[in-house]
Amino acid sequence: MSSANLATLNPAAATAIEAPFFVRGKLVRGGAVAHKSRDLGVEFTTPQIDLDALITPRMEAGPLFDVKLEEILDFLAATGEAMRRDTNGYLAECVERISATNVLPRPVIEGNIAHAADYLNKDKLREYANVNLGDARVLDEWVERVDGNGRRSHTRAFPPRLVHVLPGNSPVATVQSLAMGAMVKAVNVFKMGSSDPFMAVAMLRTMLDVDPNHPVPAAMSAVYWRGGDERIESTLFRPQYFDKIVAWGGGDAIQNVIKYLMPGLQLISFDPKTSISMIGREAFASRETLEDAAARAASDVGMANQEACVCSRLQFIEGEQEQVDQFCDLLQKKLVEQVAYSGKAPPLPSDIAEELETLRMIGDDFRVWGAPDGQGLVVRSSAPVDFHPINKTANVVHVAALSDAMKYVNVATQTVGVYPFERAAELRNQLASGGAQRVVRLGEAGVQSIGAPHDAMYILHRFVHWIVNEDGDAAS
Repeated sequence: MSSANLATLNPAAATAIEAPFFVRGKLVRGGAVAHKSRDLGVEFTTPQIDLDALITPRMEAGPLFDVKLEEILDFLAATGEAMRRDTNGYLAECVERISATNVLPRPVIEGNIAHAADYLNKDKLREYANVNLGDARVLDEWVERVDGNGRRSHTRAFPPRLVHVLPGNSPVATVQSLAMGAMVKAVNVFKMGSSDPFMAVAMLRTMLDVDPNHPVPAAMSAVYWRGGDERIESTLFRPQYFDKIVAWGGGDAIQNVIKYLMPGLQLISFDPKTSISMIGREAFASRETLEDAAARAASDVGMANQEACVCSRLQFIEGEQEQVDQFCDLLQKKLVEQVAYSGKAPPLPSDIAEELETLRMIGDDFRVWGAPDGQGLVVRSSAPVDFHPINKTANVVHVAALSDAMKYVNVATQTVGVYPFERAAELRNQLASGGAQRVVRLGEAGVQSIGAPHDAMYILHRFVHWIVNEDGDAAS
């Protein structure tokens, strides 16, 4: 982005982008504090954080505590429609700003934000709540149950107080987090990431356009501070203020949060994950099946330019080496084809590029297709490479049988794409035992069933504060 465009975004500073806050239903502007984005080092400015303003005292009920779920869902659906119209240009401006601070190409950002509006569908959100909670009535009322001994109780999913540490690599995840925080009627503080300190506020401003007096935005605050700022975190991360910290991020970010945990303050962690593909020798049955498998694998590798945990890093494949090399060549071409609509990823870091050059010279155990220029690169090996495949890099691992790949599956394995999908039945128990959390058809890693578990948990079930009112013997 040019200096002129940056100046348009923030007339007060030609070299810094303004990132306003949103605190308990109100927009807060100001450029008192300067920051830099994590990956690109682009400067942006924020207001000074008022810690007292972020805290809702426990003796004060949150704005959503007594609001019915149906009313909340109506409001979220109206927000989705307002996001599509974007009458005041908040999202268009958000695209410009994220494009300046984030490694994601602009077409990916635009697609992400368009998908975010689609997420705010009333029927789908209601279904999500019912699947996650068993019965969404528990959000609105005390639901009666009589157990096998005849003892009666009433249970409610009570609104929590949450701090969300948002990811910087997915605007749609930000919108999903805001929607889920509203659905469980929480008091919410969202810590935005330095790669995207804009999306949460853009959505919340859109909510004010829908109804400036609605309790949903009044229950929300979105601010930025540099992760690890002890002055802020040691004040906010306390059980007298919040029940749970919902943290997305890399290992360092999660470890930073862990040090604040204590009785009464829990962690819900969406920590770093690696997704893989498992491709059977059936892929080589015909040219058509090979094309299909390569296209599906490329989709799972290259989506969001491999910035998300759900993107495949390792592709374990059965077959003769000549067949596997044919697959690798076709996979690399399919990755390059994605550039036309998703843009290039950043070039690989120099240390990885140098390692690849070494691998090219080793011989039969390794072979490389493509260049480390972010357009698509494939490395074939007999075991996973030592580096983490990023920026549209596929590591195809040749195995004699897919069962041989199980030794590489662990608790950090999130999504496993299987081809042909009929083989999932023979693999899924072993995958689950190894620690994997999700099995899908190859090519569908980015598509999720409504309300399905994420990272081995039902998210809304973990968010809420479960309360039981026991009422004695039902017969009495």
